[in-house]
Amino acid sequence: MRFDRLFYTINDASYWYKISGKGQTIVLLHGFTGSSLTWDKFVERWQSDFQIVTIDLPGHGRTKTESPRTMEMCCDDLVELFNHLKLKDIHLAGYSMGGRTALSFAMTYPRLIKSLILESASPGLELVRERNNRMRHDEKLAQKIENEGLAKFIDFWESIPLFETQKALPEEIRQTIRNERLAQTEEGLVQSLRYMGTGTQPSWWSRLDQLHIPILLIAGERDTKFVQLNKKMKYSLQSSRLVVAENAGHAIHVEQAEFFGRIVSEFVFATT
Repeated sequence: MRFDRLFYTINDASYWYKISGKGQTIVLLHGFTGSSLTWDKFVERWQSDFQIVTIDLPGHGRTKTESPRTMEMCCDDLVELFNHLKLKDIHLAGYSMGGRTALSFAMTYPRLIKSLILESASPGLELVRERNNRMRHDEKLAQKIENEGLAKFIDFWESIPLFETQKALPEEIRQTIRNERLAQTEEGLVQSLRYMGTGTQPSWWSRLDQLHIPILLIAGERDTKFVQLNKKMKYSLQSSRLVVAENAGHAIHVEQAEFFGRIVSEFVFATT
């Protein structure tokens, strides 16, 4: 069984990735303050059925970039990495920020993608006013990190309503998530907020109907904002299916790991 952990250099960036298992290729992209470690349970369970590629995105984990990466630049880097790894017919999955990245990649390089799996993700913001407001909001978060340090920011980040449902998780899982967040760097998170945030990325709303690959949308029933958002996305994505996970909030792959793995694997098998 294949198991590789490597770095790949693209211009002034060094991307960390891991390849596990064999079979159809699933590429997994993590969320803000996370890393490839967030997918460990999925990899452990499904590496006997799929070749699973996990990547640390710019500003996170072991990936290092000398200069900041915008969403567009990140997608250009990812296509170089995929070409280097000789990946094709990719099932691309992403959670939250990773979902925005996965969708942006699919919009830019649709021929490389066999299917798309978006967990608690969005196509960006429709209105210029919304994007400007979000950029101001993310700039305040960036300054909070710079002024107060990583540990205090993570304390704050864990307390926002988006992650309220995670307080019910077992202490061991909560501590694992916290350790993953604390392993990030201040500079990396600041750059991610300023250059790959929801407000700075392209808005894909007007082009969603141009995407014709099979798409699985996943949202947690207790994350009402993203349930409504994904219902709206589904209306434009004609080849999509929406699954609302019971008793879950924003991070379904953590809060309902077995359910998440089952619906993703069934979707991938069905589109193989």
